[in-house]
Amino acid sequence: MSTGTAETVKAAGTVPTAGSEGSAGSAGSEAVEALLAAVREGRVGEVPGLLAVLGPAERRSCVPALKELRRTTRGEWSKEANRRMCALLVAGAGCHPGAAGAATWIGARDFSGGSWARNPALADVVEAQPVEWQIEVVGRLAAKRGSGWSWDLYPLIERVVRRTGCTVPASDDFVAEWLRSAAGAERGPRGNATTLLERLRTDTFTSVLLPRVFELADVSWTLDYTYTTRSGDTWPSAIAGLAESGHVGREELVDLCLGRLVRGGRTPDQRSFLTVLTALAPTPQEYAARVRDLLALLDGPSVVAGHAQQVLAGLDEAGLVAPEVAGEASAVVLFRSEKKLVRAQLAWLEQAAKRSPERSGPVVLAAAEAFGHPDSALQERALNLVARRLKAAGEAVLPELLLAAEALHPTHRARAGELFGAPVGGSGGDDTAWDELLPPAPVPAPLGEPLATPAEVAEELAVLRAAEQPDVAVFERVLDGLVRHAHRDRAALAGALEPVLRVNPWQDVGQWRDCGPGDALYLAAVVAGQADPHRRGFVFRNKGREPLRGTHTTDYGKVLAARITEAAERIATGAPPYLLATPTDATGAIAAATLVERLAGYEAAGAAAGPADLGAALLRTAPTADPAVLAAADRLTSAAGRWAAAWLREGVPAQASERVHFAPGTGSKRPRRYEERWWEDVRRSCVAQRGAHGPAGPAGERLAPEFRTLLEGTEPSVARARRWNEWLWEPTAHWAAMLPHHREELAARWLDRFADCADRERRGGAPLLVVLAEAGGPAGLALHLALGYGLGARFPEDRAAAVDALLVLAARGDLDGALLGRELGELVALGTVKPNRLAGALTAAADTGAHATVWSVLAAALPAVLGGEILRGTADLLTVAADTARRSAARGPIPEVTTAAARPGTSRLLKEARTLRDLLAATP
Repeated sequence: MSTGTAETVKAAGTVPTAGSEGSAGSAGSEAVEALLAAVREGRVGEVPGLLAVLGPAERRSCVPALKELRRTTRGEWSKEANRRMCALLVAGAGCHPGAAGAATWIGARDFSGGSWARNPALADVVEAQPVEWQIEVVGRLAAKRGSGWSWDLYPLIERVVRRTGCTVPASDDFVAEWLRSAAGAERGPRGNATTLLERLRTDTFTSVLLPRVFELADVSWTLDYTYTTRSGDTWPSAIAGLAESGHVGREELVDLCLGRLVRGGRTPDQRSFLTVLTALAPTPQEYAARVRDLLALLDGPSVVAGHAQQVLAGLDEAGLVAPEVAGEASAVVLFRSEKKLVRAQLAWLEQAAKRSPERSGPVVLAAAEAFGHPDSALQERALNLVARRLKAAGEAVLPELLLAAEALHPTHRARAGELFGAPVGGSGGDDTAWDELLPPAPVPAPLGEPLATPAEVAEELAVLRAAEQPDVAVFERVLDGLVRHAHRDRAALAGALEPVLRVNPWQDVGQWRDCGPGDALYLAAVVAGQADPHRRGFVFRNKGREPLRGTHTTDYGKVLAARITEAAERIATGAPPYLLATPTDATGAIAAATLVERLAGYEAAGAAAGPADLGAALLRTAPTADPAVLAAADRLTSAAGRWAAAWLREGVPAQASERVHFAPGTGSKRPRRYEERWWEDVRRSCVAQRGAHGPAGPAGERLAPEFRTLLEGTEPSVARARRWNEWLWEPTAHWAAMLPHHREELAARWLDRFADCADRERRGGAPLLVVLAEAGGPAGLALHLALGYGLGARFPEDRAAAVDALLVLAARGDLDGALLGRELGELVALGTVKPNRLAGALTAAADTGAHATVWSVLAAALPAVLGGEILRGTADLLTVAADTARRSAARGPIPEVTTAAARPGTSRLLKEARTLRDLLAATP
């Protein structure tokens, strides 16, 4: 053994045995053991030196032991395990003789979680290998897909590429990491830092990688970030500086930037590349040579289309493009929903006709494209433009204008007929009522037959675990299937569940998670003997905590936990033949006849009903007047059967909702953090309910506390707002399925979530409105108020869900249009619902054919909307009102509309008010 080798081994803590210096094999063995010991103990800094004394054969011999150690360490999160994984990465990189094997080892996913690849020891080991080996390894690593925000392999790859001068990798991940690292490079002492532009000018990667930046996705944050206020220290200004100095071709950059914008992508990326384009500041001549690209941009995001429109209008004014370009642009822009773009396009056409009167013919035909725009005011603006230029255009354009005028709103058709010399739209009136078109009333889908075999139960459980939001039917069928087949053959069921439980081992809900449908897995674990339902947990030092209940479990989560826990306990002592509470349809409801039949089966089998199972079943069953069902219920002899017989006659009475105004105001002077005491910023229309209970059992039994809580009295309060956990309290279809005949009670308790969509502008709260609309029970104030909040939600997808709920209620005959209208009027006056959002939602509903339904809502809403301060967007509401009133042949004045129409002025709001007033006053 050489002196260097002996010193290295001794430094690693391994002392050679007597006589070992005379044996090369013994020395090699000791060196291998020294390396493995360093790896096991996580002594990363010693690994390069220990590797240096090993020959190729000795390094290869270490690989199996390293793989086994990696397998046993994987998944550990201790500090010792982190150090060991880093040492494993470094040692494995040096022990794999082939470049392919080394690259596979270094780029493995389980080495990507702790930034271990950034350890200098890894670079030392790689650089000790032959240059050809290094180049092949980094080439393979550069082709791998990175993970996370920062790619840990980049420093190693960059270091080798810069040192060896090999071909610069151009993969997406490598380019994206270069983009981030170039901007955040070391800047030296304070005050002497170089700008991004200066670093890019000296970087040999720039000419190769900068063109590839225009092909990347999700780069907006990097491109937009401002590092300092100095010129050249942002990516757009740096790219413009490179073009100006000639380091990168200007023409190439302009083409790359326009090409990227034409290809499209995420709106933030498009905005960022537009910023780059404006920083490059192409000249009019450069833009004129790329006019086809500019026309293609008119179909992009609003900000990109606006820029292209502005540039094209300037080129047209300068005479650098053909006159036909204005018409081509109009064919795209005048059908867009953005009013600003449409107005700008009409202004461009107007200016073109003023500059060159001979262009009046093409201009008026291009402007007529806007006759079909959904906004009546923009139709009027286009008609005004046509009127001003019609004389210069000549009579040759009249046939085409008459055809285009058929798309005008009826209020503009009379004027168009006068301008074009012929009636537009038949008689020009069209006051005939349209037929009301509503979707068919939804019929709840039956739950289907019980799962027939243990294999089907296992398959459905796997589906349940894989689904982000599993259906009510899937969860209930799995729960029933686990109980049913545990009763028939628990061993067979456990065998079928084994593959699912191997992939999805059961874990407690923990402190911060609510009990949900996926926790049916706990019941499967009990069936397989992997969990003991009679043993309480010790999670977070909370001795005795139930495995399905955490510190923040919701009321609805407690109900699910009670049902699953009871089923688990009963399986451990002898499972019942089936569950009573399994619904008969997807809403969660149980047919009365089915419940009676199940209870009769229990009595025949000598099985006792579980309190949680029976309580859930009773809440899911509505009273019935069917004499046959009641007679069968009276023949039941068990306590559960007699209780069910009483329940089927009485049930839980529907609760009336009382309107309550909730505006607590500021309760503390100390500063608030984000979202803390959010209720201090809101004023809301809410509801209160007194609470209700069903009939008691024959011995005075009551529902378990978890179930009684669902129907207790409720009212808005700061205490309730403070108690709800924002990250857990999200209503689901499974919550609604607990009370399928009490949607008014559910709406009252969930009202804050629906209100959040409007006044706090939160996303995703409204889809449950459709579930409530399809449920049973009275539709009162709480449900209509919740629907009103949904129609005024901030995000379009929430408003669309509210429109669906509106149409479902109307189709079922449960919608009170006057009640909804009055609540919407109050919400608009309160400032919670913005008129323009409401107008968009009601327009979508009217477009389905529900004109009379929408008019019934607006007729009741307009008095409050017009009776106070007129808010922005009210004219849009009046437009919808006029259209639906005309299509439903509504008659009868509304005083507030008449008053508004009598005011002097020519604003759009007054015009729409006068149109509506005249429609309502017309003779039938």
